[in-house]
Amino acid sequence: MLIATCNKGKLVEIGKLLSESGINVEALSLDDYPDMPETIEDGVTFEQNAVKKAVEASKYTGLLTLADDSGLEVDYLDGKPGVYSARFAGDDKSDDANNKKLLEMMKDVKWEDRTARFKCVIAICTPNQKIHIAEGTCEGYILDKPRGEKGFGYDPLFYYPEFKKTFAELDMHEKNRVSHRSMAIKKAIEILKEILR
Repeated sequence: MLIATCNKGKLVEIGKLLSESGINVEALSLDDYPDMPETIEDGVTFEQNAVKKAVEASKYTGLLTLADDSGLEVDYLDGKPGVYSARFAGDDKSDDANNKKLLEMMKDVKWEDRTARFKCVIAICTPNQKIHIAEGTCEGYILDKPRGEKGFGYDPLFYYPEFKKTFAELDMHEKNRVSHRSMAIKKAIEILKEILR
């Protein structure tokens, strides 16, 4: 099975959830297909981007393919960065640059207006081009400065009230219990079991 990403953080999270579920597949990534053309993520929703990635990668490789598109939606910013989460800061696609831009935009916003959610949409594309969708969300708040060394992306700024920690302060086990991606993956696992059956 192909997991259509080069993001090491995503690969580790998804791979761990798949193996814990008892799905016994060899998980390949886009790094295993260096000649595959890059998918242009020009969708206006997470679902459009996830489907496009899954379909293009499945057509190219002939494999059962799982692709996700995920990001952060901040209520005060009318849902931004949304589908632009990875490239929020422009050409400098680094996590630090994205976090810095978000902090600047939220500089004087009071706590109760700092609500946000991580959202993940997973598209599974079978070799005969049948599409299945799974979604997950996780609600939290945006802090005014980063906390924690774990995770990636906006994790150091995303405060999860139930644990009183940012996602970057959670270990992998804690994060995989509550994250948007784990919610979506758990739904996707049920779909995969059905497909593999």
